[in-house]
Amino acid sequence: MTAGALRSFCLDLNGAFEDTPFPRNQDLTVFKVGGRIFAFCALGETPLKVSLKCDPEEALRLRETHEAIVPGWHLNKRHWNTVTAADLPTRMVRELIEDSYDLVVAGLPKAARLRLDRP
Repeated sequence: MTAGALRSFCLDLNGAFEDTPFPRNQDLTVFKVGGRIFAFCALGETPLKVSLKCDPEEALRLRETHEAIVPGWHLNKRHWNTVTAADLPTRMVRELIEDSYDLVVAGLPKAARLRLDRP
């Protein structure tokens, strides 16, 4: 998956937007929904890596079965994985992004979820 494809995929998710909230690191892009981050990525770096929220048990399973998935760099390692996008099938990276997005949306207040048309 290329940086452009990752950006497009994230932004195609309902209500998602891109931000660069860290003044000291303008290269770090975050993708948010409802004001909460579901993906961190330095889009200009090679290899392309993206940090994604994950269910804690699933996070461990993924790390055990894929060398390209490691505990989230500078994040809560229980809930975040860092994924080397080029080392996994594009479909899998998309599924991991969707799972991260869904976890964040599920944690939003009901009113915010309803604005996204999600109960």
